[in-house]
Amino acid sequence: MNILPTGISATQLFVSVPFILIMVHVILITCAYLIYLERKICSYIQDRVGPNRVGFDFGLPFLSFLKGAVGLGQPLADGIKFLLKEDYMPKSADRVLFTLAPATIVIPAMIGFVIIPWGGYINIPDMSVPVLGEIGGRILLAGANINAGVVYLLAVASLGVYGVVLGGWASNNKYSFLGGLRASAQMVSYEIPLGLGLMCALLVCGTVMPMRIIEHQIQHGWLVFSQPLAALLFFTAILAEANRAPFDNAEAEQELVGGYHTEYSSMRFALFFLAEYMHMITSCAFFALLFLGGFHLPVIPGLGIEDTSIVAGVLKLAVFFTKVVLLISFMMVIRWTVPRLRYDQVMFLGWQSMIPLGMVLLVMTSVMVFYQRTAWYELLAANAVLTLVILAVLPVLPKQKVNRRVPMYGSRFNPMPGERVMTAAPGGLATEDRPVEGTAPAM
Repeated sequence: MNILPTGISATQLFVSVPFILIMVHVILITCAYLIYLERKICSYIQDRVGPNRVGFDFGLPFLSFLKGAVGLGQPLADGIKFLLKEDYMPKSADRVLFTLAPATIVIPAMIGFVIIPWGGYINIPDMSVPVLGEIGGRILLAGANINAGVVYLLAVASLGVYGVVLGGWASNNKYSFLGGLRASAQMVSYEIPLGLGLMCALLVCGTVMPMRIIEHQIQHGWLVFSQPLAALLFFTAILAEANRAPFDNAEAEQELVGGYHTEYSSMRFALFFLAEYMHMITSCAFFALLFLGGFHLPVIPGLGIEDTSIVAGVLKLAVFFTKVVLLISFMMVIRWTVPRLRYDQVMFLGWQSMIPLGMVLLVMTSVMVFYQRTAWYELLAANAVLTLVILAVLPVLPKQKVNRRVPMYGSRFNPMPGERVMTAAPGGLATEDRPVEGTAPAM
């Protein structure tokens, strides 16, 4: 008697259940150390040291050799701090929704990874397992092997906005409410160019099955080379969907204190923080799947479709996860390099630039697929021609300049007649590293 739903293999279930349990813990630990990595990257860009004190000695003398450890114990210390902090809730907040919001945002972030084919196909030897019966054969090293994997991932990822909106509304705080409104409008807007970039990739691959997309790229080359504009469109959209800088207007500290999670503390706030990094992992895994060939690396043997040993599956998983971590590191560099856009600029970029570009790119890709011109060099040439056309048309498009500078009489931009505007510090003290002692001579 088969106790499994139709279409679910007993062998796939035998692998998927422990794989999901392992990957959930791997992603949770990765999230903790991504925060550490971001603080290190931030400190390097700002010419600081970053976390470098907390080790794993826990104040015990016999573990003194683990003291310091380049600050690798900092994520553990942060987790303990969140657990022990006071869990504060505003008196006028909606108690049910205030508690529900963090769970609503973190659960979709945690379940999106299951359709990613992290390790490709592997062969399981024939054996007998209680309840499941006889198992064996080729299965996918993933949480779930479903036909509409891409559709599932899009549906799950779009649910994260509900947690943001609920958190902003339930806090009964004007800053939280504004942050929730910003996040909802931004996510709805940038899901359109994200979908357009995705459709360009799916048109070329001719499938919505994640593993088939990787197989197409192994045979015909990575889509980042044949569809660079779609890759750029998709990457920019996932930055906005994850509320990452320069699109972090929903939690802009200078304007909204903390945005939709202003009133949150303790583990409730930690769940919001955790969800952001989980969304980054899932979205970067999605990008690597669509445009970077998934687990494929042409220079390393043992990463082909025909390599189905368990060792090959683990190696493919390591390659895939390395690509994800490198993409997240690139997101972090962008955060600490590019200044935040104004909210009107975010909306203008989405509706007046990215959505029209995505629509034109989708039409161009459709024409190329219709005429069966889908070789990587043909698609790359089409992208280059489209880029040149856009650069030629851009200067003649009408421009609407908002927030014009108001001429204020006597200001530095509108001085009085005969007045000389001085913007440099007198005496050059602002350019001195040691203004009192004077600059130390170079050794």
